[in-house]
Amino acid sequence: MAAAFNDAGYINRYVISLKDALEGKWAKYTCEGHDLNRTGEAVGELVGGNLALVVHGIGTPSEIKTKGRILFIEDIGEQKYAIDRMIYQLKRSGKLNKLAGLIVGGFTDTRDTERPFGATVQEIIYDAVKEFKYPVCFNFPVSHDKENYALKIGVGYKLKVATKKVTLDE
Repeated sequence: MAAAFNDAGYINRYVISLKDALEGKWAKYTCEGHDLNRTGEAVGELVGGNLALVVHGIGTPSEIKTKGRILFIEDIGEQKYAIDRMIYQLKRSGKLNKLAGLIVGGFTDTRDTERPFGATVQEIIYDAVKEFKYPVCFNFPVSHDKENYALKIGVGYKLKVATKKVTLDE
């Protein structure tokens, strides 16, 4: 996402991550822990992206394989009830069952209905994956906003989720 660029020409770590990715440098990213994170380590190929697109690919030739992989999800402009429906579609289709790890990025411009849904996006996702044992990282800086590390889909990564810090190393 180009949201990390601005008119002033300020270069931040997210823009640098894109430059480094384009130059073939290996990624090493960190972020702060989150109260809902599940600690642990995972190694696997990185797959995922925009939650709506991942879900809409189920049952098509572009459906992603998640078994043994690290899945990342993010989205923009969705209603909370729609995020709940999409995360449970991933669960019902078996896409969450045998992950190596889960990275939950930013859900920007999320909306709620007139009658509040009653949970945050993070709580919605946590509820859907709480039975699984793999590490889960919430609020990782990947999104449609300015906080957006360049992630290489299809590349191997190691995810370490600790109480206070998360690392994702290529």
